[in-house]
Amino acid sequence: MSAPTIIITGADLAQQALDLLSGYEIVYAGKTPTEEDMVALSRQHDPVAIIVRYGKVGASVMDAAPSLKVISKHGSGTDTIDKEAAKARGIEVVAAVGANAAAVAEQALALLLACAKSVVALDARMHAGHWDKATHKSLELGGRTVGLVGLGAIGLRFAKMADALGMRVIGFDPFAKNLPDYVQSVDLETIWREADAISLHCPLTDENRGMLNATTLAQCKRGVIVVNTARGGLVNEADLLTAVRSGQVMAAGLDSFAVEPMTTGHPFQGEKNFVLSPHIGGVTSDAYVNMGVGAAKNLLAVLAQTTVA
Repeated sequence: MSAPTIIITGADLAQQALDLLSGYEIVYAGKTPTEEDMVALSRQHDPVAIIVRYGKVGASVMDAAPSLKVISKHGSGTDTIDKEAAKARGIEVVAAVGANAAAVAEQALALLLACAKSVVALDARMHAGHWDKATHKSLELGGRTVGLVGLGAIGLRFAKMADALGMRVIGFDPFAKNLPDYVQSVDLETIWREADAISLHCPLTDENRGMLNATTLAQCKRGVIVVNTARGGLVNEADLLTAVRSGQVMAAGLDSFAVEPMTTGHPFQGEKNFVLSPHIGGVTSDAYVNMGVGAAKNLLAVLAQTTVA
């Protein structure tokens, strides 16, 4: 009798994770699996579990895999999985929460510093032979206020680093409890009103989609910095572009976008005061292992429960 199958929506998985899954047949869907690819693979292999790295897993994929018990996210964000469809079919959805917290928080800090210190623009000027010491002034972050939307593992990691810089840290998260002393819990309106920099660290939901838009950006301090390492859908990109061009937003450091991958001709490309990275906040050698191991352990825990049941 053949071993049960686990499908990976990617081209690889950390060896440490594969070692944990040694009793299963592993099938890779590749780096850009389409829904049709996933349906075909599910029909062919009838997996008991799917580890989601890239692409989406919806109802049609679930229906093509009658033995599917668990969908395990290789990371913390589960917005690419149809959780309602999974619940209706008795399929567990789990995530490796916190596995990439250090990596993403560091990327958020890098983007914040790049915006405040004009790192990218000054680098380009230097390479072009300019010396702007007499005319350039950077922004000092110490003593200024950073507003965090989302105080989970990533948000709190970032908060600790911001506090170490001497920043005042305020944050909004209706689910956060037992916050450290250096994080002040506030409502969103206070973040818009008081923050000199805003960093997004929350999952994308129907309720918060487009939360950073013309209305909320207009409530912010003029010259605010916006950092997003969470999900692109949290930001109305057209409104952010207008706000940066007008100076309402001094600069935006973005690692997430409404449509990924970003294609040629995106309005942000070539715009000054935008620092962009291709959703690589959680892509480090350490996080790759942590997320793979977390995803493997999570799905094994669910399969063990279903076996007992």
